[in-house]
Amino acid sequence: MDFSLSDEQQLLIESVERFVRNEYAFDARRKLSETEDGISARNWGTLADMGLLAVMVPEDQGGIGGSMVDAALILERLGGGLVLEPFMPTAVLGARALTVGAAADVRDDLLGRVAEGALKIAFAHYEPRGRYNRTRVTTKAERSGEGFTLSGVKAVARNAQHADKIIVSARTAGAERDADGITLFLIDRDADGVSLRGYRTVDGGRAADVTLTNVAVGADAVLGEVDGGAGLLSDLLDHGAVAVSAEAIGAMKALHTLTVDYLKTREQFGVAIANFQVLQHAAVDMMNHFEQSRSLAYAAAMALAESDDDAQRARAAAACKAHASRSARLVGQAGIQLHGGIGMTEEYAGGHYFKRLTMIEGEFGDRDHHLDRMVGFIRSAA
Repeated sequence: MDFSLSDEQQLLIESVERFVRNEYAFDARRKLSETEDGISARNWGTLADMGLLAVMVPEDQGGIGGSMVDAALILERLGGGLVLEPFMPTAVLGARALTVGAAADVRDDLLGRVAEGALKIAFAHYEPRGRYNRTRVTTKAERSGEGFTLSGVKAVARNAQHADKIIVSARTAGAERDADGITLFLIDRDADGVSLRGYRTVDGGRAADVTLTNVAVGADAVLGEVDGGAGLLSDLLDHGAVAVSAEAIGAMKALHTLTVDYLKTREQFGVAIANFQVLQHAAVDMMNHFEQSRSLAYAAAMALAESDDDAQRARAAAACKAHASRSARLVGQAGIQLHGGIGMTEEYAGGHYFKRLTMIEGEFGDRDHHLDRMVGFIRSAA
């Protein structure tokens, strides 16, 4: 695989880094996370003006026509700034779901609005007792006239309270754990019967539990095939896993830089503690973890962008997220340990990186979940 960057990608990186420097200084980010909304409309508009929300929107729909590699480059830099705006749910999962799953008229209507920042999308699949199971869906969608009626509960839908539309998985046929019988829907957040319980997450972000009570939708709300949505659902979950892995790389790198700078300035016994070999080794281990995660993340992003082999794409995403989850925990813990007590204070950035990495460890499946997937791939190939 060729990991070299094009001139356009290098310019993309520089523009995102500039946005993070200008808009996401630590104190500004902390104040934003404490507001009622938790995100900035001005920042969202800036992301749209920069073309970042259009990166995965096809060119014929008003977008840039980029790939998951381009999205990963953006997410790595957004992760370094702990950016709160819902880039991943909208510009990655939302754009992907509309591009490959929506009916032509819906796709034509909505993708341009995503690109220009006029439409935010959330993703609600996981359920209170479902853990990371990809096909355990108890939310029901029953046929009603030309459309469907949805009822059920979704848990921890990231930025759902900010969304205009929500992608929801529901069961239109089959038993609770069957792959067959799952259908994806795109519903209005403000539709009758949709209620949200929003809350602030430990990392300063926002999420919501979504309750659906006899929510009526038309046939045009279906994404993909009725009863055959498991493949699209798995595709979106893999894109999400690679996306948060890329975000984790940025957060790990930023925490490592913060930690090394601290070791160089903190003195003990009359010398900077960076002179102690055991601490040097710990800092190098942090770097090794996020660099290995970076390699796997971009390999997975390239597989999602270029491979037509669904099994290869799934294996790459699982390997990427398994390693990123492990690295997020180890790098986060090492950063706090090397900082000592200051690392846990609210006024210091280190603890905020640790909190975000702790959240990412479990988003879209933790290490054990994805290792189990890898075992399944090996067994099926044997």
